[in-house]
Amino acid sequence: MNDFTSLSAPGGALHVHDHDDYIIATLDRPAKRNAIDQDLINALHELCAELERRPRTLILHGSGGNFAAGADIAQLHERRAEDARAGINTHAFSRVAALPMPVIAALDGYALGGGAELAYAADIRVGTPALRIGNPETGLGIIAAAGATWRLSSIVGEALAAEMLLSGRILTGAEAFSAGLVTHIHDSGEDALAAAEKIAHRIALLDPAATRATKRVLLAPRESHPAIDLAEQASLFESPEKMRRMSEFLERKKK
Repeated sequence: MNDFTSLSAPGGALHVHDHDDYIIATLDRPAKRNAIDQDLINALHELCAELERRPRTLILHGSGGNFAAGADIAQLHERRAEDARAGINTHAFSRVAALPMPVIAALDGYALGGGAELAYAADIRVGTPALRIGNPETGLGIIAAAGATWRLSSIVGEALAAEMLLSGRILTGAEAFSAGLVTHIHDSGEDALAAAEKIAHRIALLDPAATRATKRVLLAPRESHPAIDLAEQASLFESPEKMRRMSEFLERKKK
């Protein structure tokens, strides 16, 4: 395991550990409940640049019993219209969502506001009973503008997404599991992280090209189907790895 110290935000707010087949990125501002500030956004961009160069599964989680209790309100307080139009968090989270390999979020404690929107950008989410996830932005005089309004409904459905975004409803871990927002519930944050690592290990056994193609298809707009599925499949049908894996499967069936 190696530390990418060059990717750590000032003050160590984002710790990135390389496990060869996957990366663990830990949000580490426990005194601020891992609130997302500009330094952390900058570090996320650097991390994404690395994972775009060398694709691997990414696991996101937070230290101190929380994922991220939102964006840094002190910084948001000072931002104006020009900052909103710049999409500071929006572009970072969209870059996370578009990473070539899967992104897994291990969620514990608070995942609110910008923290929830970072979680929505993941492909797979696991949680704990202590999880509290949602978007209370309208109570602060703003909207959830970093992905919740278009990602959340595709995860939990339009009706629940509307209630969460319009009323500020916060889901418990059990409610998030029932809604499909998280796919597994584990007793503690450590257990959730371990479960995320197991998923990453399982992904590592699969063909990376097929995994990346699957993610591209999943992220494609509805009107691009089935053409994009068939194009990706056509490419994979010609790959040496497909031939190798299927040949090995057929040999095992003979035994």
